Amino acid sequence: MQLRNKPRKKVFINVTSLIDVTFMMLLFFMITSTFLEQPGIKLELPTARTSANAEPQGYVLTIDKKGELFLNRQPVTMAGLEAEIRKALPKMKDGALVLKADQEITHGLVVRVMDMAKRGGIKKLIIGTKPEK
Repeated sequence: MQLRNKPRKKVFINVTSLIDVTFMMLLFFMITSTFLEQPGIKLELPTARTSANAEPQGYVLTIDKKGELFLNRQPVTMAGLEAEIRKALPKMKDGALVLKADQEITHGLVVRVMDMAKRGGIKKLIIGTKPEK
């Protein structure tokens, strides 16, 4: 008795419709997404070619043109900054803080604020910039 081997049929998946659906979903999410602006404190952020748009983090430390500090839009003094950061640290996602400083601010002030943030327990410090045109 001789058994015949039947040739196997090749499985073919048509991915054209899958690609169409993927592009339609991408288009839908791009159109329906909202772009958040953070109104309130007037800042002129420095530009950078490597700047990337990111999702806003939980806590933002802002330094305006006058050198005034704001932690999530609440005024903070330089002397009380470290204590305020320590108090807010358990609520911060991954110990991350976004630092947005006006481009007119001196480098020394930014470095002092960064040092105080690190002493306050910040593990990840993100510098806010705007993309270069």
